[in-house]
Amino acid sequence: MLQKKSLTGRKVEVTFRMPPLDDVVELYLSGEFNAWKVKDVPLSLDSDGTWVGKLVLDAGKSYRFRYHDNQGDWHTDYEADSVVTNAYGTDDSVVDLTKIEKKASASKPKAAKKATKTVRDSKAKKTTGSGKSKPKR
Repeated sequence: MLQKKSLTGRKVEVTFRMPPLDDVVELYLSGEFNAWKVKDVPLSLDSDGTWVGKLVLDAGKSYRFRYHDNQGDWHTDYEADSVVTNAYGTDDSVVDLTKIEKKASASKPKAAKKATKTVRDSKAKKTTGSGKSKPKR
């Protein structure tokens, strides 16, 4: 099972969960995000027996992955976003981050503009006959 949390900077924190597996004492996450290195990303065993691991990945991409145990067996997460057959005839799980909404970056609130008053020359004086006003000097 996968959980995704959008982060700033087009990143996504993905939590990978695998149910308990018989006779497995070590489980690793392997995939396109780490060039399929087998023991690069160890998972932790949760109190309920679920294996859990977190990675921060780039949004806008999909990644194939699998789990590899201490006995040399590969495991597929059939609850992932999708499952595809690989070149070896087995199934890869896929985490799809192509439709993740970009989290708005935290920005400082804009300063409020000060209200400006238009001040008219209250000392303007009308002169008779011309219809124009002349300022008092």
